[in-house]
Formats: sequence, structure tokens, C-alpha cells
Amino acid sequence: MATTAITADMVKKLRDQTGAGMMDCKAALAEANGDFDEATTILRKKGLASAAKKAGRSTNEGLIGSRLSADRSTGILVEVNCESDFVARTDDFRALIQDVLNEIEKAGDAANDAWLQDPDGPVRKRVAATIGKLGENMAVPRFVRYAGKGYVGQYIHAVGGKLGVQVEFGGVTPQLRERAEFTNLVKEIAQHIAAADPSPRYLSRAEVPAQAIENEKAIYRAQMESSGKPANIIDKIVEGKLGSFYQQVVLPEQPSIRDPKQTVQDAIAAVNKALGASVSVTRFARLKVGEAAS
Repeated sequence: MATTAITADMVKKLRDQTGAGMMDCKAALAEANGDFDEATTILRKKGLASAAKKAGRSTNEGLIGSRLSADRSTGILVEVNCESDFVARTDDFRALIQDVLNEIEKAGDAANDAWLQDPDGPVRKRVAATIGKLGENMAVPRFVRYAGKGYVGQYIHAVGGKLGVQVEFGGVTPQLRERAEFTNLVKEIAQHIAAADPSPRYLSRAEVPAQAIENEKAIYRAQMESSGKPANIIDKIVEGKLGSFYQQVVLPEQPSIRDPKQTVQDAIAAVNKALGASVSVTRFARLKVGEAAS
């Protein structure tokens, strides 16, 4: 069989398609005798092998990628990790984030954690190719996608891009969407979720796991053991402390970071009153680089 001459244009084309290094592309084309599909397969196999070698290395750096549909009905946040902040700032890493967002968008409702972590799935394969090119371990540990159930707002912390928030509102009519009072509220709630300390974890008291509540009660009772107070008084004190616990972890009950004299729920109620509306937060997510591994 005749050997195909490997030209510089062929190498460039394969490099543009795969993101692999120039010498790797030339070698793969030579091995595949100029067949682009075969050469791509060879590079992917090498990329996957390269990814396996680096799999044990810590990935505590990275960025939060985000995408929001024009009509605000769909939003995606994704955490993409690497080993160093230097790599996180490269064009190749940013291109990886956009491609991962594309894959999540394309998969739609089929995008879930099993899909994300499938070694033969589109995300893991795309990550492997970038590992092969940049020489660092990388991972996509989690993403959040909201679609078709409400109005989605996002906030990406400008310093570093390592913290992202997504919040969904229900009860938003077409007339409300453009009102400054509402859009300011969306921004305020998203920034609150990003900045509040401690970070909100639940949307209502009903969402707090029973075990977490029992653990808090046990701690409070242990603190009161040597107080000498009657059991019924201790019960009241424990309930009071539990109210403080809810104010720390339940979003609507947290003091607003804009005005600590009012709660997040108060801020929402004030906007609803001003607009004659009944909007509410239906779900939210806060992704910070490195937290998934901790």
C-alpha cells in the first residue's frame, strides 16, 4: 500500500480538530497513513492514556463555567478543575469549559451525574484530550442545570471566577421580567447566596434533614446538662437555639447581606408588594471551585 505524504496543512488541520500537539498530530497521521478519523482515534487513545497517568493528581484549581439562555428559562453552571491557576487561565482551558457547556446543553434532560462521569461519554473524552495537550490532571466533578420551570438568574464572582450561583424564581410573568425592581432582586438574592456566611443550604425548614436537626438538638442539650434547669425549660431553650440554627442555613430566614435588619424573605416580600406580584425562589445552587473534593 502506498504511503501518504504528511503535509504541514494536514498536521494543522488535525491539530485544529483535536487540540493535540504538532508532533503528536504528525506521528498519528503517519501511523494512520493520512486517515484523519484513524489519526483522531489514535490521539484520543493516547489522550485517555495520558489522563489515566495523571488521574491521581489533585485538582483544586479551576473555574466555574456558566451559560444562560436569552429567555432566562435555562441556566447551567459547571465546575471544571485543574491542578494550577496558570492552566486555569489558558485559552485551551477556557475552550474546554465552553465545550463542556455545549455538551451539557446538547444532552439536555439526559445530562446527569452518571452521564457526566461516563468514561466513554463526551465530557470525559473531551477532558482527556485537554489533559493530553496541557499535561495536567483535570476533572468536571459537578454541574447544575435548570430548565423550563421558571426564571433563572446567575452570578459569577468577578474575582477569579471560582464561585458561581444559580437561582430560579417562580411566579415571574412576562410583565415582571423587565421591571428593575425584579431584576435587582434577582441580582441581590444571587449575590447573597454567594457572599452569606454561613452559606445557605436549604430553601425551607422542611428541607433540613431530620438527622441534622437531631444532631443540633443533641449538641444544645449537652451544653445545658450541668445548668440545673428543669427539663421543660431546657426544651424551650433548645427550640430557641434551633431557631437560630435555621436562620443560619435556610435561605429565606437568613439576614440579608444588603440590610441585616431584614431577612431574605422580607426583601422578596417588599418587592412583591411594590410590584403586586408573588415571585418566590424555587431552587438555588452555589458552586465554589474545590469544594466538591473537600
